[in-house]
Amino acid sequence: MADQPLTILFMPESAYGPTNNCVGIGDVLRRRGHRVVFAAEASWQGKLAPLGFEEDLVDLAEPAGEGVEQDAGQFWKDFIRDTAPEFRKPTIQQLDSWIKPVWEELITGARYCEPRLREIIARVEPDVIVEDNVVCFPALMTAGVPFVRIVSCNPLEMKGPGVPPAFSGYPIDDRTGWPEFLAEYDRTHRALWADFNAWVVEQGAPPLPDLEFIHEGAANLYVYPEIADYTGARPLGESWHRLDSSVRESDDSFELPDELAGNGPLIYFSLGSLGSADVELMRRVIAGLARTPYRYVVSKGPLHAEIELADNMWGAEFVPQTKVIPMADLVITHGGNNTTTEALHFGKPMICLPLFWDQYDNAQRVHELGYGVRLDTYTFTDAELHGALDKLLSDSGPRERLAAAGVEIRRRDGLRRAADLIERAAR
Repeated sequence: MADQPLTILFMPESAYGPTNNCVGIGDVLRRRGHRVVFAAEASWQGKLAPLGFEEDLVDLAEPAGEGVEQDAGQFWKDFIRDTAPEFRKPTIQQLDSWIKPVWEELITGARYCEPRLREIIARVEPDVIVEDNVVCFPALMTAGVPFVRIVSCNPLEMKGPGVPPAFSGYPIDDRTGWPEFLAEYDRTHRALWADFNAWVVEQGAPPLPDLEFIHEGAANLYVYPEIADYTGARPLGESWHRLDSSVRESDDSFELPDELAGNGPLIYFSLGSLGSADVELMRRVIAGLARTPYRYVVSKGPLHAEIELADNMWGAEFVPQTKVIPMADLVITHGGNNTTTEALHFGKPMICLPLFWDQYDNAQRVHELGYGVRLDTYTFTDAELHGALDKLLSDSGPRERLAAAGVEIRRRDGLRRAADLIERAAR
């Protein structure tokens, strides 16, 4: 029990990654005796309270209607499904057709829920506010208590002249396309940023940094292992603190199903709760994996009923990822920040099939450091997929380096480091 219990208000982005990150950190704080309240998006109703948290939720858009129940994060699942064709474009073309619309949706949500957030803060009376999101909510900045920002995205979101542009997926050792990408980001986002910044200031919050959609906090935490970070190329200020990982401890236990009994390599395949909504892509990958001698655990996602697995596979709508990855020899992932950092936490190589946002940056970083292989998500061949599997499973050098790195990442205990920093910020 903490000597002086705090009231800590978390506001994560509605997607599973940021919410699960906050759940992991919040669980440590709760077990230390603090009161932990989640101002999560309304579709998470009833899913956080069983974990020991208070729920004081917000709508980011007009509610669907009385009696209409949505899955957690349903808005973004629908958004990804409807905009999936954009993922086939080069990242520089996605700036106008996909990245900007995402910012527009996030900003619309921030504007909509501002009055409700102010009510929650007045009611909860937090000692510290923690946001894991990419957009500013002015109510969090004007509450009169310390504000802690968490970045559970690729750390290219903290920009600098020595690192590739965020969302580009460009390599760090080739600057050829950087100026053009940055200019296109400015062209497509300048007016949107200026309008949002004016509204943020109207709400009483400080002006936003140039072309940024969120402020820094009294403390700023970012989730990324040192072995993959860009620290040397992009130093950060003293308020920034790296969490080498943030792996929640609340997942259910997992036992390998009888149908996967055997001694061959075991592989975990997940495109995340959003990426797995692309059923055509899921089927394409599964068909390629079916023609290999390996065993697979598959996270099938929200449209699980439409996805049929091969005989060398077992899967479910949700699987306890943090319990499965330690059993696996390799991870096939979309490159979401949670899965990427969790794979490194457990010392596992990856095959990355990026779809959107920072997944391109994670996939490129894994590839250029030799921790895995980046494939083109929509044009890879079975031969490329099988070759990547065989290479990563047979090359003992990288596997041994990753295993050793995982031991060090786990020793650093990012969950408790995050809890310590939040407590320090509050006091």
